[in-house]
Amino acid sequence: MTHITVPARAAWSAVVRTGETLTVTDLHGNQAVDFLVYDAKDTAVRYSAPDTVQAQGGIFLTTGSVLMSNEHTPLMTVTADEVGRHDTVGGACSKESNTLRYGHHTWSQHACVENFLAEGARYGLGKRDLVSNINWYMNVPVEKDGTLGIVDGISAPGLRLTLRAERDVIVLVSNCPQINNPCNGFEPTAVAMTIGAPA
Repeated sequence: MTHITVPARAAWSAVVRTGETLTVTDLHGNQAVDFLVYDAKDTAVRYSAPDTVQAQGGIFLTTGSVLMSNEHTPLMTVTADEVGRHDTVGGACSKESNTLRYGHHTWSQHACVENFLAEGARYGLGKRDLVSNINWYMNVPVEKDGTLGIVDGISAPGLRLTLRAERDVIVLVSNCPQINNPCNGFEPTAVAMTIGAPA
């Protein structure tokens, strides 16, 4: 078993082998964890939000949800979830989106896209390899007028979710550094990643 604490605002990655589990623990509560997954043997096969949403019949992920690739094949399955709903549509914060949403004074703030680029470079991944990501623990309701909200999370300290790898995968994580909206309670905190042996 491998257990790592990912500091607030930091990036993390790992290769998770077929059958192994990855448990993500929200140590302090209300912390969004941006997440991408790629086939370790062929990174052109990677998480697809449209395929995943279509396969689940909805935009929120929970126990039983299968993370589908752009070839409509399973990458990982959520086997346990103590929160009950996770976001597939809110995307990753970036310097550009921060500037657009919150003002030019946010330009220098570190963001998830920068984390993904820095960590992905270890596997030969670049900007064109970034796709729409999952936001574990992030609360993004669809309002009655069709707009997306980014509101206080529904997680709490110590709550976990567990995924099983359906093939060898590369997992990229940005422990979201966002401080301009409530997705991290305006104060990013650490999370834990635990890789377990196949059942």
